Amino acid sequence: MIYICDRMGHVDIFTTEIYARADTEFKCEALEKACPNMISLDLPGWKDYADILAFLTCS
Repeated sequence: MIYICDRMGHVDIFTTEIYARADTEFKCEALEKACPNMISLDLPGWKDYADILAFLTCS
């Protein structure tokens, strides 16, 4: 955590912990606001590949 704190330029490690403990949905929303249209909505969903998912589940 201390390395991340230094890399991000935070003076206090408690500031870094705020970001480290944020849930995934919150992080996704923040990224979407900061970088709109970063991910194409034309990509196929992962649920479209039932055969691959079945293979990975059994592995």
